[in-house]
Amino acid sequence: MKCPFCKSGDVKVVDSRASDDDFAIKRRRECLVCKHRFTTFERFESENVLVMKKNGTVEPFNSVKVRNGIIRALEKRPISPEDINASVQSVEKRILLSEKIVVDSKIIGEYILDELKAKDLVAYIRFASVYNDFNSTDEFINIIESVRNGSDV
Repeated sequence: MKCPFCKSGDVKVVDSRASDDDFAIKRRRECLVCKHRFTTFERFESENVLVMKKNGTVEPFNSVKVRNGIIRALEKRPISPEDINASVQSVEKRILLSEKIVVDSKIIGEYILDELKAKDLVAYIRFASVYNDFNSTDEFINIIESVRNGSDV
């Protein structure tokens, strides 16, 4: 570990604790050269999880893609970066807890829909329209009606 301020490799750990989601270790570190303190996170690697895409190809799971999809759906919506992080962590946690080596992209999309439905219904509808590849206004009307009625889509 190098200090992000002076690039020295002489750094010590001052404090360690589990992160809020219990899937990372939060470490407070201090550079012994410049005395700056900074926080690092050690996360469980999810790179061993593979994603089976619609077209049949398989690729390593990438939480950045989950984050980007959530951010796109929440664009111009009143949701904090902390809520976005919590949603990404929740999706990643569900994938890791499934203990599957290959996860279908459809399952990941469903996890994202669950998160968005709980946080912002407009974002939920936005994501669902792309995820389900809506081709008509009737499909939008159906999902809006199901959200209004509180039924599952």
